[in-house]
Amino acid sequence: MKLYYAPGACSLSPHIALSESGLPFELVKVDLRAKKTENGDDYTQINPKGSVPALGLDDGSVLTEGPAIVQMIADKVGGGKLAPENGTPERYRLQEWLNFISTDLHKSFGPLFAPTLGDDAKQFFKDRIAKYLAYADKQLAGKDYLMGSSFTVADGYLFVILTWCDRMKIDLAPYPNLSALRARVAARPQVQQALQSEGLLQKA
Repeated sequence: MKLYYAPGACSLSPHIALSESGLPFELVKVDLRAKKTENGDDYTQINPKGSVPALGLDDGSVLTEGPAIVQMIADKVGGGKLAPENGTPERYRLQEWLNFISTDLHKSFGPLFAPTLGDDAKQFFKDRIAKYLAYADKQLAGKDYLMGSSFTVADGYLFVILTWCDRMKIDLAPYPNLSALRARVAARPQVQQALQSEGLLQKA
């Protein structure tokens, strides 16, 4: 498998999943502004959406969208290691978390990366993010990870979003459970490996 990524972007989530999986994979860095891979290839020929992540599969096809990619990785590993088994109530809870992180948290951060966004608009999105962080923090009470005592691909995705809080000057102090989750995930050896591969170890 071949993961197309940009350092520190949401593609870090499937990078973490792949590192945790133990499956063989290759990394290909993408310049999102130029839409070029590190080899100079036109990235839009690989993923017409022009965004990361994209996962090149062994059959030559390409899978996009982080929540889909991390579940496929988890299913390749099997045994409930990175996600509950398909068809179980727990799997639907995992999908609930992945959708919440993707459509609520992730999408609320997106506008903050726009250099032309005004201060009022930034505050609007930061207020929205605060509401979602408070919700996630409350749900984590008494748990090590989102699904309980075991790490899943949803924790990897949430961890990536939480690393963006530093860049956007969003204080995690009011959310002790999220702060603990971030530290717990960051300390995992395979997560450290993924961060180091992307040059992010000092920024996590």
